[in-house]
Amino acid sequence: MSNLPIVRNSLESYLVRIQQFPLLTAEEEFQLAVRFRQDYDIEAGQKLVTSNLRLVVKIALEYKNYGVKLADLIQEGNIGLMVAARKFDPYRGNRFISYAIWWVRAYIKNFLIQSWSLVKIGTTQAQRKLFYRIGRVRKALEADQENEKKYETLARHYQVTSQDIKEMEQRMSAKDFSLDAPFGEDQDLKPVDLLQAEGPSQEDRVAREEERSLLQHQILNAMRRLDERERYVIRCRIMADEPLTLQEIGKHLRISRERVRQIEGEALKKLKREIGEAMQS
Repeated sequence: MSNLPIVRNSLESYLVRIQQFPLLTAEEEFQLAVRFRQDYDIEAGQKLVTSNLRLVVKIALEYKNYGVKLADLIQEGNIGLMVAARKFDPYRGNRFISYAIWWVRAYIKNFLIQSWSLVKIGTTQAQRKLFYRIGRVRKALEADQENEKKYETLARHYQVTSQDIKEMEQRMSAKDFSLDAPFGEDQDLKPVDLLQAEGPSQEDRVAREEERSLLQHQILNAMRRLDERERYVIRCRIMADEPLTLQEIGKHLRISRERVRQIEGEALKKLKREIGEAMQS
């Protein structure tokens, strides 16, 4: 199907060109579909598709108010039309146009959702339902001044929640914009300059680093007040990345587990006392 007309800059030229492809009778359509399905006759498949290009344009026009170029919608619809031709079973007794219309709409709708925003939209069934009906929803809300009761009525009608409607309105109220684009032609201020960073501020990080450094210094000074055995227990039990067990320390020092526990407790009390006195001074 490489010879299909392509929608280029001149949409009018494309619309004129597709008029030359004649519409098919039910019998002609059946014969072409059989040839394409059984023998993979490319010429038959191409005729089946080109005779319905006007259908794609008609469907694409239904979605022209979504802010997307009509040429892009037609191209996506044509892809759906070709997919329908590959999957169509003529022996089921249905006309190809009745089958293809669903594929054309599916491809156009998917393109609209994907191109609307870099942020994913229409990820749930409720969002997809509202995406294509938001125009009617807004008109209904404007007619009744958007009161809460109207939201509830529309939510029941579309089988969604009031919150679903409010969120979709917010998502579709504005398009994407660049964070690096200045607010005005003569302004250096950009949206990215106004974004608040998550987490602690630079001043908080500096203050915390100073506190950590001071505490570390105080701990090292306090450790000098401990005897050698107490320092060994604190290093192996408290300061090590992989602390040793009481039994392992006791085996090294040749004392019992209980005695190691006592030494650890006494050493911690000394450290707390020394650090507390240093902070008060």
